[in-house]
Amino acid sequence: MAGKKEYIKIRGAREHNLKGIDIDIPRNELVVFTGLSGSGKSSLAFDTIYAEGQRRYMESLSSYARQFLGQMEKPDVESISGLPPAISIDQKSTNRNPRSTVGTVTEIYDYLRLLYARIGIPHCPKCGKVIQKQTVDQMVDAILALPERTRIQLLAPVVRGRKGEHVKIFQQAKRSGYVRVMVDGNLYELSEEIKLEKNKKHNIEIVVDRLAVKEGIEKRLTDSLETTMKLSDGLVVVDIIGGEPMNFSQRFSCPDCGVSLDEIEPRSFSFNNPFGACPVCKGLGFKMEFSPELIIPDTSLSINEGAIAAMGWQSANSKGSFTNAILVALADHYHFSLDTPFRDYPKKIQDILIHGTNGESVKVHYKGMRGEGIYDVAFEGLIRNMERKYRETSSEITRQEYENYMMITPCGECGGKRLKRESLAVTVSDKNIAEITEMSIVDLLNFMNHLTLSEHQQMIGQQILKEIRSRLGFLVNVGLDYLMLARSTGTLSGGEAQRIRLATQIGSGLVGVAYILDEPSIGLHQKDNDKLLKALKDLRDLGNSLIVVEHDEDTMLESDYVVDIGPGAGEHGGEVVAKGTPKEFIRSRKSITAAYLSGKKRIPVPPQRRQPTGHLTIVGARENNLKNIDVDIPLGVFTCVTGVSGSGKSSIVNEILYKRLARDLNHSRTSRPGKHKDILGVNQLDKVINIDQSPIGRTPRSNPATYTGVFDMIRDLFASTVDAKERGYKKGRFSFNVKGGRCEACAGDGIIKIEMHFLADVYVPCEVCQGKRYNRETLEVKYKGKNIYDVLNMTVEEALDFFENVPSIRRKIETLNDVGLSYVRLGQPSTTLSGGEAQRVKLATELSRRSTGKTIYILDEPTTGLHFADVHKLIEILQRLTDGGNTVVVIEHNLDVIKTADYIIDVGPDGGDRGGTIIAQGTPEEVVRSPISYTGKYIKKYLERDKK
Repeated sequence: MAGKKEYIKIRGAREHNLKGIDIDIPRNELVVFTGLSGSGKSSLAFDTIYAEGQRRYMESLSSYARQFLGQMEKPDVESISGLPPAISIDQKSTNRNPRSTVGTVTEIYDYLRLLYARIGIPHCPKCGKVIQKQTVDQMVDAILALPERTRIQLLAPVVRGRKGEHVKIFQQAKRSGYVRVMVDGNLYELSEEIKLEKNKKHNIEIVVDRLAVKEGIEKRLTDSLETTMKLSDGLVVVDIIGGEPMNFSQRFSCPDCGVSLDEIEPRSFSFNNPFGACPVCKGLGFKMEFSPELIIPDTSLSINEGAIAAMGWQSANSKGSFTNAILVALADHYHFSLDTPFRDYPKKIQDILIHGTNGESVKVHYKGMRGEGIYDVAFEGLIRNMERKYRETSSEITRQEYENYMMITPCGECGGKRLKRESLAVTVSDKNIAEITEMSIVDLLNFMNHLTLSEHQQMIGQQILKEIRSRLGFLVNVGLDYLMLARSTGTLSGGEAQRIRLATQIGSGLVGVAYILDEPSIGLHQKDNDKLLKALKDLRDLGNSLIVVEHDEDTMLESDYVVDIGPGAGEHGGEVVAKGTPKEFIRSRKSITAAYLSGKKRIPVPPQRRQPTGHLTIVGARENNLKNIDVDIPLGVFTCVTGVSGSGKSSIVNEILYKRLARDLNHSRTSRPGKHKDILGVNQLDKVINIDQSPIGRTPRSNPATYTGVFDMIRDLFASTVDAKERGYKKGRFSFNVKGGRCEACAGDGIIKIEMHFLADVYVPCEVCQGKRYNRETLEVKYKGKNIYDVLNMTVEEALDFFENVPSIRRKIETLNDVGLSYVRLGQPSTTLSGGEAQRVKLATELSRRSTGKTIYILDEPTTGLHFADVHKLIEILQRLTDGGNTVVVIEHNLDVIKTADYIIDVGPDGGDRGGTIIAQGTPEEVVRSPISYTGKYIKKYLERDKK
């Protein structure tokens, strides 16, 4: 019985486009689901297997626990047996909270906090001396050093930052004979009733003694201090009447500066807790501040030419406006001209305009609606003016407008390190906790392995260090050795976030679980793929089932079992085309995937590479890990920026190139471009377009027809029919977003949401229009026998034939067909499109526009979620865009895309600190010859295979 294979048996799966699939998936093996984009892989893996596993687990909980969890719908499947508990590791579940870091997500930071609290050596935040515990004698000496007749109170802090009413503490203090107590800074008599809010944090100090400093009080003071320390576990607060309180501790205090530190606890190192967080930025590490560079983006302009772009100051160059009158008065008073370019002003004048006149008034002559007058105005400066308006406005929209002129800057108090100075003064092996979290994971692991600790520290920290080292090891194993623990999770790519969760799961060591992963190889260089596969196999060998939705060739060949869903996408998919071990699978004749794996089908290398028509040069790039490099980007060709994960590709392309070009060419107010000196050759381009995988719309009302603009043309066509003209219908009648033609019962949604208590919300088709979105009168208008609903319900393929004789509409729909979206319906809600599909809708929209030949297109890993056949189509589109004379810059790891590029810029050699330089550039054939380029090494195999 031991060797008997177990299966997850699925019968009659019909979720989304699945066509009643029956399949047995082996348990405790690495199973890959593959197939064309939109074929139904995710419907089977996530919406059927994971959803049912999760639902069954939740059904097992009590009804009390279930009310706190979102309800899960039962997937459309007849039966699933042999299903283990399911854990999904997908791309979407990253925490975008700025307080969430790689360290907190992996729990390594929790162990570091514990390590520092238990074996850290505290130093004085002022002078840097090691802080020792204080004796009672030292405390007495410090108090007697105060001026004579200074009145003091000795306070015993019994409660610090704890919630509750604390009635027992007051009763106990009263019984012990104490009369007064200090609560949250206010003095109370214990004889009165003290009511505290239960859910607020409170500080309570018992007044032990009240004294005046003079000779002969040593004995009383010593006794009182000892009593105080017994009450408060070694802590004393000396409240000096009319002065700053003094803190003493039997534990930590600096004898030179008189600085006493609180007891060191794990929460002292938490930036999410007021006991550890920097008091200025509250533990965020940064602040939003108005930036002079965004207020005056183009310093080559003069004020009269519109140099000031700030909100509320757009009319500063219009004669007759009050803002212009202020600037004219400043120019008269300080003797400068409003026609001089801003950058040519002396620093003093620039400071006056940006930061104000420091209270000095100027005479402003202003003629308004209510007459003319001279006003004394002390100009507060553009930045203070905007800060004031930002604070005073109650409109959320206005606030967002102002935020466009703000930039994130590191906090001045903690320098972006998020913690209090006292917490940063605690060290282990001469490094504080912030310095450790700013090391790359591979360097941190090395540091942890070679820690020099005393015998006492070693005994205490042994178990904690073991946990930290093993978790860092898991991160290295999934190819994330270049990350830092301090990195915010909001800045991680989908693939990185997924691999972090994978490392956490390996660390948890669960057995008998079904892990369902969504393309874990996204964003990974081929070099790191082997590490990822090893991590997946380790998870399997623990005794878990792994179901991986993947298009990566190596993952398929290394798996135990492959299932191909297809044969096409959308309605043409939803069936199991082939299944079996990789060897059996490659022999399948029906499967397109197998044809690409076996080499029967392939993506050809272009016969010749294009020659650049010019160059863009980024000078002195220093963003993130870039080492002050110059980057030449050829124009008029298809360029791939490659390199291992974390090498600096995104810093060059997204942070510097895109943000700078968007600001200069598109005049968009993006956040500040990454650090660099300049970009030369921008005048050869007229616009920049970033085609990413973000959704084309956030609501079901947006769809491919509205996004590409073809719906406008279709509405024009319907409005020009005889039926519509007779009824007097205009184009707006055929919109489901405005009153008139839409069904008012469902407001043009076609579905109505019914809220169910204790169950998931149910969406039902609208009873009035039967889900058709329009009212009866509108649907009576027909073109070639079809109404507007019928047209929206057509697939791209059907619409091509239907609009054969309308060239303008056909051309737009043709581009959707060209990018491989023949199966998508024109009116399909954008929320149901995958990231790859949304990106191709954007590409189709670009293809249908008339090309200027001076556009630069930027794409970040466009092959995410794409099958070999879809990658083939994508490459053809990118080549078509380039053929129009445009420039295409793509960040990519997919070797099929890289081998077809005209030019490669390889960044590296490794990730993090060991990256940030250009190690090879040129055509693929030239990069192959580089001895240090990992990309060159892998591309070589592909080019040689294609020659054969």
